[in-house]
Amino acid sequence: MPKTRIGKPLPHFSEHSASFSPSITLSLVALSDAVNMAGSGAVIYLLYIGFVPETFPLYMTALFLGVIFLLGTYYVSNLYQFEAIAQPSLYATKGVFLCVLVFLGLVGIGFALKISSTYSRVWFFSWVLSATVLIQLGRVFCFYLLFRLARAGKLTRNIVIIGGTKQAAQLLSYLEKSAEPWNTVIGVFEDRKKRSGKTFSGYPVIGTVDDLLVFSRENRVDDVVVALPWSAEKRLSNIVEKLIELPLDIHLGSDMAGLLYSGRKFSFLGGVPMLDVASKPMEGWNMILKGVEDRGLALIFLILLSPVIAIVAMAVKIESRGPVFFRQPRYGFNNHEFSVYKFRTMAHGRPPEKGLPQATKDDPRVTRIGAFLRRTSIDELPQLFNVIGGTMSLVGPRPHAVLHNEEYSQAIDGYFARHKVKPGITGWAQVNGLRGETDTLDKMEARVKFDQYYIENWSLTFDIKILLKTVLVVLFQKTAY
Repeated sequence: MPKTRIGKPLPHFSEHSASFSPSITLSLVALSDAVNMAGSGAVIYLLYIGFVPETFPLYMTALFLGVIFLLGTYYVSNLYQFEAIAQPSLYATKGVFLCVLVFLGLVGIGFALKISSTYSRVWFFSWVLSATVLIQLGRVFCFYLLFRLARAGKLTRNIVIIGGTKQAAQLLSYLEKSAEPWNTVIGVFEDRKKRSGKTFSGYPVIGTVDDLLVFSRENRVDDVVVALPWSAEKRLSNIVEKLIELPLDIHLGSDMAGLLYSGRKFSFLGGVPMLDVASKPMEGWNMILKGVEDRGLALIFLILLSPVIAIVAMAVKIESRGPVFFRQPRYGFNNHEFSVYKFRTMAHGRPPEKGLPQATKDDPRVTRIGAFLRRTSIDELPQLFNVIGGTMSLVGPRPHAVLHNEEYSQAIDGYFARHKVKPGITGWAQVNGLRGETDTLDKMEARVKFDQYYIENWSLTFDIKILLKTVLVVLFQKTAY
């Protein structure tokens, strides 16, 4: 169990839980609805009618239209809002009514096309009854499964509250009354110097906002709720500016927070409306899609490029003594340190150097093979192992050396926002001419802006576009050395 800085365990913290994603939950419920809608009709068709080649396409068309109409009707009627999933008994009547409405629509289409007599009445009304019941039971089962996993501490949203205020006390009370086990408050952080004591409303006071910056990098935090009075505008702004660099969801729970951040969307925690100030760049299905993209393509690239990797490894070993691969500590996702892999391009056993000077044009430290590898970016190929290992992505902000990271973070506002996603082998900045040495602060500021744009606008097609442009950059641009 994680501990505070004073060594005491956090009783509300589930260390081994998975992060609960409402979007994934809603998608699975929609899948359950579709399976129950189509599956019930298909089973009744096979049991009662049997497979008849002449009528099979008509029945399957009816099942397909039923699924489409059901999902569309439920969606526009807000039955795919999380509140409807979390309270299935309250929405069951509405769900049944909409199911009947969908089937009435199918009947209307059948009469309009003069094909209703083609279908078996027994089959149709059996489908109506079974689908309507199974869809509602499926939703109850999904809720039951979610509830059990959350109660067991296996599926949670880890929440921290900022502010030892009356607003914070009320929020904690609401969250407890809502009894939603997937919402787990792990503690309270003060926006000023500690002054609330060791606990607040039964929850541990872990530290200040600055302590939260460290805590969230060592422990999984999904949501931060800033619960301050509406009059504390400056305090609110300062806190958000500090937290905006972290890969978590930030909400304002203040009385009048909406006046400061107009145009933002609202969400609910335990039935309490929250103003969303910042969200994780990749969550739910997007995170899964990104992971599949990274590991799938990285494995394909490794297989296709294995002859090149083997030849380069032999060339590096033959030209100069020393290891084939070069490892260097870098900062990755959420500012976690990891070792990045490259082919060694510099002479081994050089005299100690002051600081960590970047490679320059005609750098005497670079070997002949190393110069070619750097110019063609082949030295980056071993980072495919980083991608498969989960410390890097194919596309993302390029990781910088630890010393450079610390230097630039002091000089560039919002620099650490680059670490809201995994670093990449290539990135939006690199395919826009910001590749190679960053010998001026302006170049690094421009790189950070491109990285922030990528994080805010990520999509699978955006990644593919960057990968394709990377090929052109490697072939025709010579800014790396």
